[in-house]
Amino acid sequence: MKKLLIAVTAVATLGAVTLPAVASTPQSDLKEFRNYFFKKFPGVKLQDYGNGIYAIDAARRFEWEAMEEFPPYEDGVEKGKQLFEKYKLASCFQNGGIGIKQNYPYFDKKSGKVRTLELDIMTCLKKKGVDVKKEKIKYKKGKLAAMAAYMAYTSRGKKQNVVVPNDAKALAIYDRGKHTFYAKRGQLNFACADCHMYSAGLMARGNLLSPALGQTSHFPVWRRKWAKKTAAKKGKSGPFDGFGTIQRRYGGCNKQVRAKPLKAQGDEYTALEYFHTYMSNGIKLNGPAVRQ
Repeated sequence: MKKLLIAVTAVATLGAVTLPAVASTPQSDLKEFRNYFFKKFPGVKLQDYGNGIYAIDAARRFEWEAMEEFPPYEDGVEKGKQLFEKYKLASCFQNGGIGIKQNYPYFDKKSGKVRTLELDIMTCLKKKGVDVKKEKIKYKKGKLAAMAAYMAYTSRGKKQNVVVPNDAKALAIYDRGKHTFYAKRGQLNFACADCHMYSAGLMARGNLLSPALGQTSHFPVWRRKWAKKTAAKKGKSGPFDGFGTIQRRYGGCNKQVRAKPLKAQGDEYTALEYFHTYMSNGIKLNGPAVRQ
């Protein structure tokens, strides 16, 4: 494993792109971000990046397509729908919460903050008087991830359309997320960009590193690793096992580079999600999806 990490570090160092000193805009960042991957993986079309590693590895794509014929997340999506209806979440969202995930996260001008889908679900639950502690509803996984997965499922095929308005607070949050994406952290001194830009397509710890472009298209995801871990801990499997939000994944990435995970739905991860999702604007949603 040490050799693998050294290899990834070397490529990250050699392939790293110094951010331009001149002022950039979200629009110019998006163009530069896409072009980087178009050059790195010539022939891979924009929409295919929504499939993660399966866009760049034919053998793994074959395995993934077989799993999608009988997707392991189906029961969880159905349970998420049942919870969505049980808690009457429809009244809190535009269009009854159906087919709207492509607009998340969004900048709320009234509060001056960015809102994620999971945050709006939790806010709605509390507004309706649901005892989230008693119901064991937490960010990142479980019931909340299942409800978010159901809402994502109703948005399949819609193109991500995150807006960064010309507003000082919105731009500050976007820039904070951009900084987090490119900033080194942890004992291994890795950034998100080291693994998912400069080293995308390489192996690390037995896993193929996915391109950052399109990563937000398939969240919440159902991961085999998470399902096995939860089932082993409980001694049995359940419909929510394997589900996780993108901020759960951020926390896992931080652990892997030996950095302390940050609070889910805190300012740092929310800003990162805002930037990260904007970079995948125009790519169709296909969540929830199966991932390694």
